Amino acid sequence: MLANRISLLRTLLALLIPLLSAGCAGLGPAWLSRAGTPAAIQQAGTPSSAFQVDIDAPSALRPVLLQHLDLARLAQLSQGEVVSDGELSRLVDATPQQVRSLLQTEGFFNPRITIEREGTLAQGAERVRVRVEAGPQVRIDRLDLQTVDTPQALAGWSQAWSLPPGSPFRNAAWTQAKDQALARLRSAGYLAAQWQRTEVDIDPQDNRAHLVVQAKAGPLFRRGEVVLQGLKIHEAKTVMNLLDLPAGSPLVESVILDAQDRMQKAGLFERVAIVIDLDPTQAANARVTVQLSELPPQQLTLGVGVSANTGPRLTLEHIHRHVLSQAATARNKVELARSRQAWDGELSTHHREGLHRWVTGVGLERLVSSTDTVLSQRLKFGRTQDSVRIDRFTFAELDRSARSTPLSRTESVAGSLNVHWSWREIDNPLLPTQGWTVALQGGTGVARSTGSQAGGFGRAYGRITAYIPLGARWYSQSRLEAGQVWAPTNLDVPESLRFRAGGDDSVRGYAYRSLGPTDAGVVGSGKVLLTGSVELARPLSDTLPQLWGAVFVDAGNAAQTFQDYRAAWSTGVGLRWRSPVGPLRLDLAWGRETQKLRLHFSVGIVF
Repeated sequence: MLANRISLLRTLLALLIPLLSAGCAGLGPAWLSRAGTPAAIQQAGTPSSAFQVDIDAPSALRPVLLQHLDLARLAQLSQGEVVSDGELSRLVDATPQQVRSLLQTEGFFNPRITIEREGTLAQGAERVRVRVEAGPQVRIDRLDLQTVDTPQALAGWSQAWSLPPGSPFRNAAWTQAKDQALARLRSAGYLAAQWQRTEVDIDPQDNRAHLVVQAKAGPLFRRGEVVLQGLKIHEAKTVMNLLDLPAGSPLVESVILDAQDRMQKAGLFERVAIVIDLDPTQAANARVTVQLSELPPQQLTLGVGVSANTGPRLTLEHIHRHVLSQAATARNKVELARSRQAWDGELSTHHREGLHRWVTGVGLERLVSSTDTVLSQRLKFGRTQDSVRIDRFTFAELDRSARSTPLSRTESVAGSLNVHWSWREIDNPLLPTQGWTVALQGGTGVARSTGSQAGGFGRAYGRITAYIPLGARWYSQSRLEAGQVWAPTNLDVPESLRFRAGGDDSVRGYAYRSLGPTDAGVVGSGKVLLTGSVELARPLSDTLPQLWGAVFVDAGNAAQTFQDYRAAWSTGVGLRWRSPVGPLRLDLAWGRETQKLRLHFSVGIVF
């Protein structure tokens, strides 16, 4: 009775198939739906399995057979319906050819296949065993890479080829190699490149493959007319400077992407897209369209947060992107916290030729620690050159600081010439997992402090951070930081040019700016600095990948000389959360010198 019902349902479905756009599955029998579920069985819906399929095959091939073999799919989807012996026999008879076809896509052309049936459908317990001995895998014996029209394009294209002689042949790898090679050719500026001929000659007796890949590179596309769309506030010259693509330049993908990133990070535009006219007949003078969506001329940002370093904080930042209708940007930021109050102001031109900007900056800062209060003023003027990965800033600076302790008050002033350089290669600026960053600073100048004559000094600082994935979802972060000021013994340069350690981004387990040389029990700033950190972290849950756990070791200190230097150590555990309102860090560290636990945390909300 049930078999008759299934037969009737098949007939009805055959009549309905022309009305359905889903069609039939490519590898399955005629009565399988696109999702692979037998239509008659979907109607029956009974709960237990009628028969089982066991596949004995190499571990690399078994998932392919389980996913695509009709017999295996039917066993998974039958849902307890009894299948007629004739239907099951038809699937069993078709299995060897299906196995061969599937294994050929993986490079196995001489498999040995054995099928055994145990039990009968009448007994209600049928078991089918499919044993597969894959045999040797086909390997690439010869490779011919050619371009029919642009020989000079072959060098870069061949470097992207991922199936060299000796590699095993698989259909998926073959397709991927062709896609990657064609993408490499187009990214080199041959935007109309296409395949002229791609062939695979398989010798199943010797398990060898001969690949023939022939590309038609087409013309090299070069920059012609530039069309700007969406520009209302800013000058066209600013956009052309950011594009930094002279007429006639090859339209190489990396150059276009870098230009797009520069415009996005310039702080003037909300969205940027660069579109190239792909007409091969106009390749020598290709039109480039820059589609822009500008940010508002003025923006006010309010932020609140808290950190173990400075306590609760309120920040207010105002940006004017077109000051007095000129190609210049003004930024003013005020921060009010328990231990730090500061104002930073900056007036900078928009990018000029060579991607540089002129910058004038002023800053006021008051820092309060458990042992002293430092008031600093800074005035600087210089030129910065920004790129996607590298920033350079050359400037002259005037610094003044006044330090007050329960026992004394000292003042110092300095004028200096400085160079700051930073380089970053990271995968994610919010929570990096791979890459590195480098920051280097150097300067020289003249200083004068309370009770001393003026004297010359030099200063150097460097910080390197590396992010390395370790596999099994573990990630490491290592940091090395060092600095030194060269000055006469009796000359104190301003506090902003000297060093202290301790706090969230320095040596955890110790209070902010609490590590440095001491005088009568009062911690001051030193002329040398050396700190380091090693951290291991991983996501705590697959269901909440934003939450990470970490363990770390920190060490470091500041001193007057490296002969007096003695590192302070700490160990601890932490949490990292990339929350919707901003990044949160929570660390619990044990300071070996203080023999105390200290909690470090920071979170901020921007409105």
